Amino acid sequence: MEEANEPERTLLPLFPLGTVLFPGLVLPLHVFEPRYRTLVQHLAELPASLPREFGVIAIRRGWEVGRVEGEQGESTDAAITAGEALSLYEIGCAAEIRQLTELPDGRFDLMTVGRRRFRLLGLARNDAPYLTGEVEWLPEPKGEPDREEELAAGVLAAFQQYLKAVRSDDDSDGEQLPDDPTVLSHLVAATASLTLEDRQSLLAEPDTISRLKAERALLRREAALLGQVRAVPVALSDLAVPSSPN
Repeated sequence: MEEANEPERTLLPLFPLGTVLFPGLVLPLHVFEPRYRTLVQHLAELPASLPREFGVIAIRRGWEVGRVEGEQGESTDAAITAGEALSLYEIGCAAEIRQLTELPDGRFDLMTVGRRRFRLLGLARNDAPYLTGEVEWLPEPKGEPDREEELAAGVLAAFQQYLKAVRSDDDSDGEQLPDDPTVLSHLVAATASLTLEDRQSLLAEPDTISRLKAERALLRREAALLGQVRAVPVALSDLAVPSSPN
């Protein structure tokens, strides 16, 4: 029996955010905090042969407001920053800088694209003002083509119906959606109106088939909720749950 290859591990600069990035999806960023300006400057100075990438990882609770100290390999839930607990999700996605614009005051506008998923193993101690994590890259296993295509067709149909329900125009009829099951699974996860927890759960799914199954269930849930909301004679804004100040 052949032994499975150990996942590749590396150190990756981290950018904790209140959002979830998926492979292949675009994420524009406006960088103004000094620590992340330093991060961008470091990446900009790398040789052209190296990818200019950092890890986008969603914040479970708390906010990163100051230097985070962490022992390499410790649980990220144990990280402390300025007396406030910072808890990060375990699964993130690397973002590659495709376009970088430095503004006169030292801020940056970035256009990034999600590349590959990673698992955060722990925080690394170093002299950089920004977080650095020890990560292992997660594979995108090849699934059963027939099963993937069958599930993708069902999710595609459900997503098109969902788009019609949430939009006031008919543009969704002519919208081009990807045929590739993996690409579709990432697009649906990123663009449907889901909670951060739902998106994070989809990012953490081990393969395309599992992600498509989860999306099928979520789209059915969202369709049922939309039907209930339309039966209530109040504005959608009146039903919104107040967001956390963190």
